[in-house]
Amino acid sequence: MPLSIDGQFVPGRGARARTDIPFPLTRAPPSMYVGRFVVVGPEVGAYRVSSRSFPNRELTARDEALTVGPTEDAPETDNPYVSYNCLRVVETPTGETAAFGNGSHVDPIAEKLELGYPARDALAESLLALDYEKDDYDTPRIAATIGDDGEALIGTVRKDALLVETVDEPTLVATYETDAPEPFDLEAESATEAASEVYDHEFEHAVCAAGVARTDDGFETAIENGD
Repeated sequence: MPLSIDGQFVPGRGARARTDIPFPLTRAPPSMYVGRFVVVGPEVGAYRVSSRSFPNRELTARDEALTVGPTEDAPETDNPYVSYNCLRVVETPTGETAAFGNGSHVDPIAEKLELGYPARDALAESLLALDYEKDDYDTPRIAATIGDDGEALIGTVRKDALLVETVDEPTLVATYETDAPEPFDLEAESATEAASEVYDHEFEHAVCAAGVARTDDGFETAIENGD
Protein backbone atom coordinates (compact mmCIF):
# COMPACT_ATOMS: atom_id res chain seq x y z
CA MET A 1 0.00 0.00 0.00
CA PRO A 2 1.57 3.35 -1.00
CA LEU A 3 1.65 5.91 1.81
CA SER A 4 1.80 9.62 1.08
CA ILE A 5 2.09 12.04 3.99
CA ASP A 6 2.02 15.66 2.79
CA GLY A 7 3.17 14.45 -0.63
CA GLN A 8 6.17 12.53 0.71
CA PHE A 9 6.60 8.80 0.14
CA VAL A 10 6.83 6.79 3.36
CA PRO A 11 9.26 3.91 2.75
CA GLY A 12 8.76 0.30 3.66
CA ARG A 13 5.08 0.04 2.78
CA GLY A 14 4.96 -1.26 -0.77
CA ALA A 15 5.18 0.45 -4.13
CA ARG A 16 6.33 4.04 -4.36
CA ALA A 17 3.53 6.59 -4.11
CA ARG A 18 2.96 8.85 -7.09
CA THR A 19 3.97 12.40 -6.20
CA ASP A 20 4.09 13.78 -9.74
CA ILE A 21 0.33 13.90 -10.31
CA PRO A 22 -0.77 17.54 -10.78
CA PHE A 23 -3.14 18.95 -8.15
CA PRO A 24 -6.06 19.31 -8.39
CA LEU A 25 -7.16 16.05 -9.97
CA THR A 26 -10.65 15.72 -11.46
CA ARG A 27 -13.69 17.36 -9.91
CA ALA A 28 -16.74 15.16 -9.39
CA PRO A 29 -19.87 16.20 -11.32
CA PRO A 30 -22.28 17.84 -8.85
CA SER A 31 -25.03 15.23 -9.26
CA MET A 32 -22.74 12.25 -8.74
CA TYR A 33 -23.10 9.85 -5.81
CA VAL A 34 -19.84 10.10 -3.90
CA GLY A 35 -20.96 8.53 -0.63
CA ARG A 36 -19.86 10.08 2.66
CA PHE A 37 -17.48 13.01 2.43
CA VAL A 38 -15.53 15.53 4.47
CA VAL A 39 -14.62 19.09 3.54
CA VAL A 40 -12.01 21.05 5.47
CA GLY A 41 -10.29 24.41 5.32
CA PRO A 42 -8.39 26.56 7.81
CA GLU A 43 -11.58 28.14 9.19
CA VAL A 44 -14.52 25.80 8.52
CA GLY A 45 -15.14 22.09 7.99
CA ALA A 46 -18.05 19.74 7.39
CA TYR A 47 -18.96 16.08 7.16
CA ARG A 48 -21.93 14.62 5.29
CA VAL A 49 -23.51 11.21 5.47
CA SER A 50 -24.76 10.17 2.03
CA SER A 51 -26.21 6.69 1.79
CA ARG A 52 -28.30 4.49 -0.45
CA SER A 53 -28.20 1.47 1.87
CA PHE A 54 -28.81 3.07 5.30
CA PRO A 55 -30.75 6.34 4.82
CA ASN A 56 -32.58 6.15 8.18
CA ARG A 57 -29.89 7.88 10.22
CA GLU A 58 -29.49 11.16 12.04
CA LEU A 59 -26.94 13.23 13.90
CA THR A 60 -27.18 13.77 17.64
CA ALA A 61 -25.23 16.32 19.69
CA ARG A 62 -23.73 14.76 22.80
CA ASP A 63 -21.49 16.21 25.52
CA GLU A 64 -18.23 15.30 23.83
CA ALA A 65 -19.16 14.44 20.24
CA LEU A 66 -21.58 14.62 17.35
CA THR A 67 -22.81 11.09 16.77
CA VAL A 68 -24.30 9.37 13.73
CA GLY A 69 -26.91 6.76 14.57
CA PRO A 70 -30.16 5.17 13.40
CA THR A 71 -33.46 7.00 13.61
CA GLU A 72 -36.21 5.58 15.80
CA ASP A 73 -37.94 4.03 12.80
CA ALA A 74 -34.79 2.54 11.26
CA PRO A 75 -34.76 -1.24 10.72
CA GLU A 76 -32.43 -3.16 12.98
CA THR A 77 -28.98 -3.90 11.58
CA ASP A 78 -25.79 -5.50 12.81
CA ASN A 79 -23.69 -3.43 10.40
CA PRO A 80 -20.73 -2.09 12.45
CA TYR A 81 -20.34 1.02 10.29
CA VAL A 82 -23.79 2.57 10.81
CA SER A 83 -23.21 4.27 14.20
CA TYR A 84 -20.15 6.25 15.30
CA ASN A 85 -18.88 9.56 16.63
CA CYS A 86 -18.29 11.68 13.54
CA LEU A 87 -16.95 14.88 15.12
CA ARG A 88 -15.09 15.68 18.31
CA VAL A 89 -13.45 18.85 19.62
CA VAL A 90 -10.65 18.07 22.06
CA GLU A 91 -8.16 19.97 24.18
CA THR A 92 -4.57 19.31 23.16
CA PRO A 93 -1.32 20.53 24.77
CA THR A 94 -1.27 23.41 22.25
CA GLY A 95 -4.99 24.28 22.17
CA GLU A 96 -8.25 22.92 20.81
CA THR A 97 -8.49 20.77 17.70
CA ALA A 98 -11.57 19.49 15.86
CA ALA A 99 -11.45 15.99 14.37
CA PHE A 100 -14.13 14.58 12.11
CA GLY A 101 -14.69 11.70 9.72
CA ASN A 102 -16.83 8.80 8.58
CA GLY A 103 -16.32 6.18 11.26
CA SER A 104 -14.96 4.89 14.54
CA HIS A 105 -11.46 6.11 13.68
CA VAL A 106 -12.52 9.60 14.79
CA ASP A 107 -12.17 8.51 18.43
CA PRO A 108 -8.53 7.34 18.26
CA ILE A 109 -7.65 10.43 16.21
CA ALA A 110 -9.13 12.62 18.95
CA GLU A 111 -7.44 10.61 21.70
CA LYS A 112 -4.04 10.91 20.05
CA LEU A 113 -4.53 14.65 19.65
CA GLU A 114 -5.29 14.91 23.37
CA LEU A 115 -2.03 13.09 24.09
CA GLY A 116 -0.09 15.64 22.07
CA TYR A 117 0.37 13.84 18.75
CA PRO A 118 0.77 16.21 15.79
CA ALA A 119 -2.42 16.19 13.72
CA ARG A 120 -0.58 14.59 10.80
CA ASP A 121 0.54 11.67 12.96
CA ALA A 122 -2.83 11.27 14.68
CA LEU A 123 -4.54 11.02 11.30
CA ALA A 124 -1.99 8.76 9.63
CA GLU A 125 -1.58 6.31 12.51
CA SER A 126 -5.31 5.99 13.22
CA LEU A 127 -6.30 5.59 9.58
CA LEU A 128 -3.59 3.01 9.00
CA ALA A 129 -4.44 1.09 12.18
CA LEU A 130 -8.18 0.80 11.47
CA ASP A 131 -7.70 0.54 7.69
CA TYR A 132 -10.47 0.78 5.08
CA GLU A 133 -13.88 -0.65 5.95
CA LYS A 134 -14.16 -4.36 5.34
CA ASP A 135 -17.49 -4.23 3.54
CA ASP A 136 -18.54 -5.27 0.04
CA TYR A 137 -17.09 -2.07 -1.42
CA ASP A 138 -13.79 -1.78 0.50
CA THR A 139 -15.06 1.65 1.56
CA PRO A 140 -12.28 4.11 2.44
CA ARG A 141 -12.05 5.78 5.81
CA ILE A 142 -11.84 9.56 5.57
CA ALA A 143 -11.03 12.19 8.19
CA ALA A 144 -9.94 15.78 8.74
CA THR A 145 -8.71 18.07 11.50
CA ILE A 146 -8.68 21.80 12.16
CA GLY A 147 -6.44 23.29 14.84
CA ASP A 148 -7.23 26.49 16.68
CA ASP A 149 -4.26 28.00 14.84
CA GLY A 150 -5.95 27.32 11.50
CA GLU A 151 -3.83 24.31 10.54
CA ALA A 152 -6.08 22.00 8.51
CA LEU A 153 -5.36 18.45 7.38
CA ILE A 154 -7.32 15.87 5.41
CA GLY A 155 -6.73 12.15 5.02
CA THR A 156 -8.04 8.88 3.65
CA VAL A 157 -7.10 5.24 3.77
CA ARG A 158 -8.16 3.17 0.76
CA LYS A 159 -7.39 -0.42 -0.14
CA ASP A 160 -4.50 0.84 -2.27
CA ALA A 161 -3.21 3.93 -0.46
CA LEU A 162 -2.97 6.09 2.65
CA LEU A 163 -3.06 9.84 1.95
CA VAL A 164 -2.68 12.69 4.45
CA GLU A 165 -2.31 16.29 3.31
CA THR A 166 -2.11 19.75 4.86
CA VAL A 167 -4.50 22.14 3.10
CA ASP A 168 -4.85 25.91 2.93
CA GLU A 169 -8.17 26.07 1.07
CA PRO A 170 -11.43 24.10 1.37
CA THR A 171 -10.68 20.54 0.25
CA LEU A 172 -12.90 17.48 -0.14
CA VAL A 173 -12.35 13.76 0.02
CA ALA A 174 -15.14 11.21 -0.33
CA THR A 175 -15.57 7.47 -0.02
CA TYR A 176 -16.39 6.97 -3.71
CA GLU A 177 -15.43 8.64 -6.99
CA THR A 178 -13.59 11.55 -5.34
CA ASP A 179 -11.40 9.35 -3.15
CA ALA A 180 -8.32 11.62 -3.22
CA PRO A 181 -8.30 15.17 -1.83
CA GLU A 182 -9.36 17.90 -4.25
CA PRO A 183 -10.43 21.57 -3.94
CA PHE A 184 -14.08 22.22 -3.10
CA ASP A 185 -16.09 25.43 -3.29
CA LEU A 186 -17.29 25.92 0.30
CA GLU A 187 -18.72 29.38 0.95
CA ALA A 188 -19.84 28.81 4.56
CA GLU A 189 -18.35 30.94 7.32
CA SER A 190 -20.08 29.31 10.31
CA ALA A 191 -20.73 25.79 11.51
CA THR A 192 -24.46 26.08 10.78
CA GLU A 193 -23.81 27.36 7.28
CA ALA A 194 -21.29 24.58 6.64
CA ALA A 195 -23.67 21.83 7.73
CA SER A 196 -26.49 23.26 5.62
CA GLU A 197 -24.30 23.89 2.57
CA VAL A 198 -22.93 20.36 2.32
CA TYR A 199 -26.32 18.83 3.15
CA ASP A 200 -27.92 20.80 0.32
CA HIS A 201 -25.11 20.08 -2.15
CA GLU A 202 -26.16 18.28 -5.33
CA PHE A 203 -24.16 15.16 -4.51
CA GLU A 204 -26.85 12.49 -4.28
CA HIS A 205 -28.57 10.79 -1.32
CA ALA A 206 -27.94 13.25 1.51
CA VAL A 207 -28.86 11.87 4.95
CA CYS A 208 -27.41 14.27 7.53
CA ALA A 209 -24.46 16.62 7.99
CA ALA A 210 -22.22 18.19 10.62
CA GLY A 211 -20.42 21.52 10.53
CA VAL A 212 -17.55 22.97 12.56
CA ALA A 213 -15.95 26.41 12.56
CA ARG A 214 -13.22 28.30 14.39
CA THR A 215 -14.38 31.34 16.35
CA ASP A 216 -12.79 33.77 18.79
CA ASP A 217 -14.35 31.71 21.60
CA GLY A 218 -13.25 28.30 20.33
CA PHE A 219 -14.92 25.86 17.98
CA GLU A 220 -18.64 25.88 17.25
CA THR A 221 -20.46 22.85 15.85
CA ALA A 222 -23.81 22.32 14.17
CA ILE A 223 -25.95 19.51 12.82
CA GLU A 224 -28.35 19.26 9.88
CA ASN A 225 -30.80 16.37 9.75
CA GLY A 226 -32.95 17.72 6.93
CA ASP A 227 -35.93 18.24 9.22
